[in-house]
Amino acid sequence: MSDLSPHANVFTIGIGGAAGDGAGEAGRSLGAMLTDLGYEVFISLTYPSLIRGGHNFSRVSFSKEKVWCDHDKLDILIALNEETVKIHQNDLQPNAVVFADSFEDEDIKRLGQNAVALPMMASVKELNTVPIARNSVALGAACYVMELDYAVMQRILAMVFKSKKLEVNIKLADIGYEFMKKLNFRHEKHLEPAEQKKELLDGSAAFGKGLMAAGLEYYLAYPMTPSSAILHFLAKEQTPKGLKVIQPESELAVINMALGMAYAGKRVAVGSATGGFMLMQEGFSFAAIAELPLVVAVCQRQSPATGVPTYSSQTDLQLVRSAGHGEFPRVVIAPGDPEETFKIAALALNMAWKYQIAIIVLMDKILCEHPMTSILNSEGITVERGLVSNKPGPEYGRYEITPDGISPMLFPGAPDTILKITSYEHDVKGITTEEADEVKAMINKRFAKMETLKKELATQETVKVYGDTNAKDVIVFWGSTKFPVMEAAKYFTKPVKLVQILWIEPFDTERVTKELAGATNIINIECNHNAQMAALIREKTGIVVTRNILKYDSRPFEPIELAEEINKGVRYTPHPHYHA
Repeated sequence: MSDLSPHANVFTIGIGGAAGDGAGEAGRSLGAMLTDLGYEVFISLTYPSLIRGGHNFSRVSFSKEKVWCDHDKLDILIALNEETVKIHQNDLQPNAVVFADSFEDEDIKRLGQNAVALPMMASVKELNTVPIARNSVALGAACYVMELDYAVMQRILAMVFKSKKLEVNIKLADIGYEFMKKLNFRHEKHLEPAEQKKELLDGSAAFGKGLMAAGLEYYLAYPMTPSSAILHFLAKEQTPKGLKVIQPESELAVINMALGMAYAGKRVAVGSATGGFMLMQEGFSFAAIAELPLVVAVCQRQSPATGVPTYSSQTDLQLVRSAGHGEFPRVVIAPGDPEETFKIAALALNMAWKYQIAIIVLMDKILCEHPMTSILNSEGITVERGLVSNKPGPEYGRYEITPDGISPMLFPGAPDTILKITSYEHDVKGITTEEADEVKAMINKRFAKMETLKKELATQETVKVYGDTNAKDVIVFWGSTKFPVMEAAKYFTKPVKLVQILWIEPFDTERVTKELAGATNIINIECNHNAQMAALIREKTGIVVTRNILKYDSRPFEPIELAEEINKGVRYTPHPHYHA
């Protein structure tokens, strides 16, 4: 049992059922309503591999204050089947309200007076509609219990459903609302919304929006959880004369088609889970030697091999640092929330064209699929086309040697110009070569681009710092671990400095060293077994972290438990869930 309790100003609702019961859709609808009302919202969505079906669960945490992560402890549980109560009964707050269809099960009977027998299945039968629609009854009931604006709920349902489906879902929500109204049943916790309204979106949508803001023309991907969410989002954003989204037959086809598009002068990005990205390795190296601009979203899930396909991890940090084969400049950036993902996606596409390189944006299931309220700031984002030659003709050399390593580009159709690319080493005109001097010159040219790029690091947000900047206790984290760390920070009992590392490669050694200097206690937090960020920090700075708090069971950190671990300091035995 946790010694801490979730913040009094955070309200958490869980919605669970079997595959096909619509728990995820209900969670998103509820989150959209709360966002529309002005609350800060975070939604987690968990589901097993759908081939097996199984338990699906969405958890919606909201508050007037910023909510960085959902909480395990539930104020309301909407049980679309009996299994949901069995699985989550230990997650209930003492005053939790449970909506369930049947109370014949002993676990439900034990819940007492705060358990409500809501006529969900009976209502869908009465209206002769599909069973999945019964979650609308629960949403209507939840609106009354939480004293939320029911008109907003109706508006959100109108956005989700069309024509006849809308009418029946509105009727079902009405039934739930009126049922609780007759009982005059209110939850004892009532939260006022914030004044500033935001946008509810996950990292996948933010990534897509960022790419589009920077002029994306093509996106290619083969479906693989959790990267599929990017494909689905961008597919809906296609336009007849603008963005095109293509699903080729394999990941090999994805990257090779993308390279052809980049050669033709099109702004292109690809995405996959890490397993799919491994199939792209030869093509990724081709992009390097051919100096083709490309953005690659690499979305981690619990592995190795197929692993736990619909759950998350941070196990591929070291892998992507050396993606492909051979020596060439690599850029890897790891955003930690949707707002960062939006900016980094746009930055990655522009930098890919500026430096004529492939850039990896490293994400994971938590970031890709868990929505939160955000504000996307497009200020300063433009479409940077890169260095294009104004001198086409027979003398043009695609790989002209320049002081900064960046050669002027041309594209097919340039008059009197031959544009040759190859996976072989080549001379300045792209002609295959094995001459030692020319091989060395091209390698030096490509690495000169990295030296030029490193000079730009001072203008980029490679590291972020939160909390007490003078504290001697420092927490280091990266990627989606930002969610539980920032939420846990609300419960810290002593001053702590929080250091988030966004740029993995090239690593900002100077800035990281500066932020860790003088610390007496450095705690590294990440979701893997081998403390990969701690190893990277030691490699690049020589600094050894004091303690690792690691979680590698495919589930994210729970903020209350994490806060307890941090508050214990280095002298105490870690929580049994974690590995130190």
